[in-house]
Amino acid sequence: MSNKKRKPMAEINVVPYIDVMLVLLVVFMVTAPLLMQGVKVDLPQAPSAPIDNKDDEPLIVSIKPDGTYYLKLGDKPETAKPLPEITSMVSKVLRQKPATPVLVWGDAKVEYGIVVALMTQLQAAGAPSVGLVTEPPVN
Repeated sequence: MSNKKRKPMAEINVVPYIDVMLVLLVVFMVTAPLLMQGVKVDLPQAPSAPIDNKDDEPLIVSIKPDGTYYLKLGDKPETAKPLPEITSMVSKVLRQKPATPVLVWGDAKVEYGIVVALMTQLQAAGAPSVGLVTEPPVN
């Protein structure tokens, strides 16, 4: 038998803290909403992945159920604009900043053909891709 006494270990067990940190990181990543503002419309509900958050502020084109179009550019207030004016403004912005994302906020009651026509007009104006904004389904 040995009469040696063990010294108490004074190190902190770090593994539980890392586990808690990773869980909190995942929770915050999942629950952090994408902060974008546009005209108030009832977005369709669909399961989809969020877009990558880029440094460029996106161009948001909104369509209300009555068929009016709105363009959100920076801090300017939204006013109803005709489609040719919106496409020319989008074209001008994309010539200066080609990496600017273009998003469509279409009300759930807007006809599919109107949304498709808007997307083709935006692509003709120079948008390499057009994203559709949806809300996650409510269970």
